[in-house]
Amino acid sequence: MNGKKVVLGISGGVDSAVAAHLLKEQGFHVVGVTLNVLGDVSENASVIDGEKVAKTLGIEHHVVDYREQFKADVVDYFINEYLAGKTPNPCNMCNRRVKWKCLLDVAEDLGADYVATGHYARIDKLPNGRYAICNSVTAKKDQTYALCNLTQEQLSKTLMPVGKYEKEYIRAIAKDIGLHVADKSDSQDICFIPDGDYASFIKENSDETICEGMFVDRDGKELGTHKGITNYTIGQRKGLNLAMGHPVFVTDIDVEGNRVVIGENEDLFKTRVVADNFNYMAVAGMKENDRFIGKVRYAHKGTPCRVISASEGRVEVEFDEPVRAITPGQALVLYDGEYVAGGGTICR
Repeated sequence: MNGKKVVLGISGGVDSAVAAHLLKEQGFHVVGVTLNVLGDVSENASVIDGEKVAKTLGIEHHVVDYREQFKADVVDYFINEYLAGKTPNPCNMCNRRVKWKCLLDVAEDLGADYVATGHYARIDKLPNGRYAICNSVTAKKDQTYALCNLTQEQLSKTLMPVGKYEKEYIRAIAKDIGLHVADKSDSQDICFIPDGDYASFIKENSDETICEGMFVDRDGKELGTHKGITNYTIGQRKGLNLAMGHPVFVTDIDVEGNRVVIGENEDLFKTRVVADNFNYMAVAGMKENDRFIGKVRYAHKGTPCRVISASEGRVEVEFDEPVRAITPGQALVLYDGEYVAGGGTICR
């Protein structure tokens, strides 16, 4: 028994539940923490399932009210980014500014040595002394893209015990030890918009008036009326209701002019991307012509690229071949082999 204490984020899903079991097997004193970020505690499924998991495993469990911080750092951020014509990735922001902040605060209060989560990723300390997120063993569940904002301090105190296993194996463990969440389905949508209707959510939760505007082509020719810029994202084809005689796509969003630019599929391919608020992870910095594998969205398999410039938290890269639908607000994550070299928010 190593006797060290770890504060584990229990989400009410199978991955964090099995993470608790694995840490107990390794001799840790595990304390479960469930963040209540939405609604009333008594009706929160994550809290209810988290309490059941903790009882089954025989571990201490706490519920922390983080609704105010979650609204400020995640929900309001999400809304403001859409109003600015971007397509944000709220999970990246939540991980750094809500989940890890809460877990580390609780760990400090309880005198714990580490925090832990059920993410499909691994953490290594590299020969250069830096901590980095490393790909999980299963590509289809790899969650490194959403963890690119974690700081060196956060990584140095974090354990991710399920990252070296396949999802099927994790479910098998859950069944073996009698966890009621063994067959619980994975969450697919943004947690605070379960029906996936982002535009309606923004309209209902913003003081801004979402006005109709014009669809235009790249030369500025008006093509029809759009429902408001928050209804659209780069690369979108469905829901445009434009009778063009062939498929067309959103290629740009002009916030100032309240216009949505429409073009052809080939107009979506670009070779250069700029990201700001860049968080260095496996490396302390980058220089011109450094080479990485770049991902511009969670489902992007990655494309080789080289650094054009890197300064003051901003990185520009050029891909070896054109990449489709590079979208402001999403993350650019650069990989050095299986490690996250760093990541930032795409600005253009």
